[in-house]
Amino acid sequence: MESIIPIKGKVKFSITLDSGVWIFDDRKVDLTTYFEDKTEKVDELEEYTKAVSKHWSREIQEGATYPPTLKTEKKYEKEKILKGTFAIPFAPFLKNAEPHSDATSVVIETETGDHTLDLSQADELLIGFSKDGKPLRENGPVHIYYKDGSNRDQPITNVRAFRVE
Repeated sequence: MESIIPIKGKVKFSITLDSGVWIFDDRKVDLTTYFEDKTEKVDELEEYTKAVSKHWSREIQEGATYPPTLKTEKKYEKEKILKGTFAIPFAPFLKNAEPHSDATSVVIETETGDHTLDLSQADELLIGFSKDGKPLRENGPVHIYYKDGSNRDQPITNVRAFRVE
């Protein structure tokens, strides 16, 4: 099965998405908890600054060696990746493709038919790429979820391409 999915159509740059590398992407979200979390939008730059500051403070206080707690944290993160169910937001990929000014919709092409959304609604999509630590081979390579969770139990499956019209 092909894990490469194109974004094509009325875009400045036709790009391809490879769901096999997203497990290493910091933008991924845990689908087992995402729909329960009702947190407000987070400023990514602020979160990054806080994380770097925390790491820097830890290095100053404890030295550059990693204490047992940090090793445990790394082990926990590795296990989480190996057993997790993840998705990634669609919006950054669409933004990088740069839709033309006259584009009005995004069509999700699947084996069973097309799903059309307004271009503004495309920001509300999550691309599911992993279930229980494994790629989505059955009905995959990705599943499409709405951020509001309305299709949580019945995502759009068998996705083959995104077409901007």
